[in-house]
Amino acid sequence: MPSDVDLLASYWTISCGLPHTDKEFSPFDFRDRVESAARAGFTGFGIWHADLEHVLRKRTLREMKQILDDNGIKHVELEFLTDWFLDGERKKQSDLCKRLLLDAAEALQAHHVKVGDFYQETTPLPRLIEAFATLCMEGAERGTKVGFELMPFAMIKTLEDSLKLVEGAGASNGGICLDTWHIVKLKIPYDQLRRIPSQYITSVELNDGTLECPWSLHEDTVNHRRLCGEGEFDVKGFIAAIQDAGYRGPWGIEVLSEELRKWPLQRLTTEAFETTMAQFTGTAQRLRGCTGAKFDS
Repeated sequence: MPSDVDLLASYWTISCGLPHTDKEFSPFDFRDRVESAARAGFTGFGIWHADLEHVLRKRTLREMKQILDDNGIKHVELEFLTDWFLDGERKKQSDLCKRLLLDAAEALQAHHVKVGDFYQETTPLPRLIEAFATLCMEGAERGTKVGFELMPFAMIKTLEDSLKLVEGAGASNGGICLDTWHIVKLKIPYDQLRRIPSQYITSVELNDGTLECPWSLHEDTVNHRRLCGEGEFDVKGFIAAIQDAGYRGPWGIEVLSEELRKWPLQRLTTEAFETTMAQFTGTAQRLRGCTGAKFDS
């Protein structure tokens, strides 16, 4: 297995939380999840905002950081902030979530915070750019990156507009989060990914699935994703394109699956790690041949 690949256990893959419900928090204890992920081989760990609130009822951020450190977790992902570009009551609630995430990002020394939109809110791009620039400024004050997740459900859902967003914001800590499922469903050719300036790739998430489905796109994304190598996506091709763009950060594995939510924790972490790492077979030599390769911390 490649020794230079850091895998991050994205929140939804190992949490067994129920997305878009009042039970988004994990039924598994935080320490148990971190220890299980570390035993499987992960060096990164993801935390969802509702789960963060749930964990903080019993533990402090200092205690969470100690658990992560004790288990060799180097990369922490925090998610998910919505409504950051709106006004009114939704923006007020968004600001509360933002403070929660940024406080945690500083205390846990997070690699990045993910932001975006689930509701296809119609918003002028100049307004989005201004709001994203503000988020990045606030993230920089806490020492963390801010990544906009490109997805079919967002207020902008093309790679072109996503790049305009981060380029317009002009923040060195702002970029795009690229998820295999979203890229495939948006039918974005992998060759376009190769042309993304590496400084604009904040994070990457891997998964598998079917090219077509009989249910809604929402149902597909929250219940029917698959572990890498168990679906119809060209996961290795996706990885190669991102590597060609110059990305050298941690790789998340995000599989929202009704089936996986029935599994015990250790099976989740072990199979998520092994099936994902298998996609990197043969990439180590390829990467060593890249001139001037620089690995992200």
